[in-house]
Amino acid sequence: MSKRNIITFITMFLVGILIFWYFIRDININVLVSDFFTINWWWIVVALGCMFLYLGLEAVVTKTIVDTQVDNFTFRDAIRVPLVEQLFNGITPFSSGGQPGQLYVMVQTGVDAGKASSTLLMKFVVFQTMIVINFILSLIVGFQYVEEKLHYLAWLVLFGFFIHLFVIIALLLVMYWYTFTKSLVNNIIKPVRWFIKDDKFNSFKAMLDNKIDTFHMESIRIAKQWKLMLKIIIITFFQLAFYYLIPYFIILALGFDQVNIIMIVSLHVLIFMIISLFPIPGGTGGAEYSFEALFKSFITNNTKLILALIIWRLITYYLGMILGVIAFCIRPKKIEK
Repeated sequence: MSKRNIITFITMFLVGILIFWYFIRDININVLVSDFFTINWWWIVVALGCMFLYLGLEAVVTKTIVDTQVDNFTFRDAIRVPLVEQLFNGITPFSSGGQPGQLYVMVQTGVDAGKASSTLLMKFVVFQTMIVINFILSLIVGFQYVEEKLHYLAWLVLFGFFIHLFVIIALLLVMYWYTFTKSLVNNIIKPVRWFIKDDKFNSFKAMLDNKIDTFHMESIRIAKQWKLMLKIIIITFFQLAFYYLIPYFIILALGFDQVNIIMIVSLHVLIFMIISLFPIPGGTGGAEYSFEALFKSFITNNTKLILALIIWRLITYYLGMILGVIAFCIRPKKIEK
């Protein structure tokens, strides 16, 4: 990790502490401690298990696709991919660092950059598509409730939906519209000619063209394997399902066992969409505000609501970043080509 990334990592933890302090500033600490010791920790373990399954299933998707391209890509290296993604998603605005971070650790193992790019984009397209489908279903169940609780932010949720839909369409164009991709890349790299000699520029352009060719061919090859695609879609469906269930188990841990699981899951889907709209890394601030506003009708005790918020944020955000740092420091096992 660069010095800048380390500083951002530490900063996000400090900002998180300040936000937690903001929420607990008017709460009696004795009551908070008392409620903390009434938590049913078995349900918290289940919530943690859901987060580990979320990460583990993404590793399974990565390994499943890469196994069709190269041999000897281990699960140990596959699990590094989603963990490093969690780290760089968490320290960059709009989660923009997640894809480059994943690409870096895959290339570290010896996977060709073009093949790695096609793997990540195929995985990303399926992931985004499942998010959009889940969002549409959740919108039917919970949009009116969100509109009542968040007012104008509810329309930002719809705006977020259209952004995700646009991203999917744009990625499909890049993956399958070969001439468009080549033209786009060639126009982007034109300024590079101003800074390097012609022979080096031509060598650089030839290398990029080769990577684009590999990327394009791999994208088409993977998409044509309908059994593989179906497998990825099913795994991704369960991956997201485990993630969306996390607040439900946290609420159960705090003693509120009469909640509607479908409504809780639907609201978490919408929160996931809201977080993606905030430019601050990890959607910090927006995530906590959305959680408190949407779930306070289900967790009627204010102290327990704040406990739920803190536990949810620790599991879904900070845990992933900590594991990501560990994964980033693990030396990869090189693929034998």
